[in-house]
Amino acid sequence: MICLGIESTAHTFGVGIVTENEVLANESDSYSGEGIHPREAADHHAESVGCVLRKALKKADIEIADVNVVSFSKGPGLGPCLRIAATCARTISLRLSIPIVGVNHCIAHVEVGRWTTGALDPVTLYVSGGNTQIIAYAGGRYRVFGETLDVGIGNMQDMFGREAGLSFPCYREVDEMVRTGVYIPGLPYTVKGNDFSFSGLLTQALKMVREYNLRDATKSLMEHAYAMVVEATERAMAHTEKTELLLTGGVAASPRLQEMCDTMCQERGASFFVPLQSLCRDNGAMIAYQGLLEYCHGRRMNLEDTVVIQKWRTDEVDVIWRQM
Repeated sequence: MICLGIESTAHTFGVGIVTENEVLANESDSYSGEGIHPREAADHHAESVGCVLRKALKKADIEIADVNVVSFSKGPGLGPCLRIAATCARTISLRLSIPIVGVNHCIAHVEVGRWTTGALDPVTLYVSGGNTQIIAYAGGRYRVFGETLDVGIGNMQDMFGREAGLSFPCYREVDEMVRTGVYIPGLPYTVKGNDFSFSGLLTQALKMVREYNLRDATKSLMEHAYAMVVEATERAMAHTEKTELLLTGGVAASPRLQEMCDTMCQERGASFFVPLQSLCRDNGAMIAYQGLLEYCHGRRMNLEDTVVIQKWRTDEVDVIWRQM
């Protein structure tokens, strides 16, 4: 069975094509600007539909008529952006008379990671621009065992980079400065229970840039942020008694964050998994896989069920495809 998935929650418009056994295509095009303006990003996505879809079909070496199921990111995300994927998926569903499935973007990150890495029942540290959550399966749903109280770690990084004069996206420059900078103590470390807050850390790090230098301030900012989420993740692993950690989301590409997660897992005797970077960032293949997974386990949607949900929480989805 072939599923075509469409991703457009934020800055990326992606089309992925998968079967039960492999990723056939995973193409995308991203809006670039100073930050992200939802309407401008949606306009970009609307203009990208034809090109990205054609590239995905060519890469998969199939015709659109070969697709059996179409899926799309129903939420969470930016409303104008989400509606582009939903409209595109509805059009394909109606044109081909095939089933349509709207999926939760956050859960798609988890499930494509489980599928491609072999992780069975992990705690997932999901770190991206708009989201930072610690997720684990329990009682028929994915439960959130910790999350940001303000902004996602990726948004914090981008806001810092914009104020500090870095390019957008700034992750390559940030990773290099984290690798070569000198850590300066004294920044706020805000972990509340098992949740965390980044806004105060960001404010103080920007002040640090004026007192020290950009490289060392960046190193100190990210070391603090990574330590906060890894500490909370370790507590979630202890609480759930799970012995696997899956790291996913766009910020999962950070070598330093991967190193800190790996060290924590080694000390706990746990296994550590990171998907390919192409499957960590927002992408259509994860949406395609999640749609196929849910469809094969009985999920069915009418067109009226495909309205997007901008604030669709991870723990609001009934997980019908897992028994453990």
